[in-house]
Amino acid sequence: QVQLVESGGGLVQPGGSLRLSCAASVSIFNLYTMGWYRQAPGKQRELVARISSGDSTNYAGSVKGRFTISRDNAKNTVYLQMNSLKPADTAVYYCNASGERLSVYSDMEFWGKGTLVTVSS
Repeated sequence: QVQLVESGGGLVQPGGSLRLSCAASVSIFNLYTMGWYRQAPGKQRELVARISSGDSTNYAGSVKGRFTISRDNAKNTVYLQMNSLKPADTAVYYCNASGERLSVYSDMEFWGKGTLVTVSS
């Protein structure tokens, strides 16, 4: 079992910045892909950004250029730096990870409990 714990959510003004952290309970060498999803009220959960073990990244078009995902293997943590925040970014943000195929977590998927980000003046 892999635990993912998000932190860093909160209230921020439009145009502001926030950094989310997701700490994994195991070495992220065991995790092939890590990412952030978000879900706004009445909306489907959507992919925001993801990063592979090789540091290849993908972003939703709505956040590209404003958000940056990164990982720190030594700290078993993935980050989402969120800049130029807009009210439309308001959502619960969830950390997600997929197990590396050659690890004991092969083909397994894990989710954090979420952290709320509210962008409002």
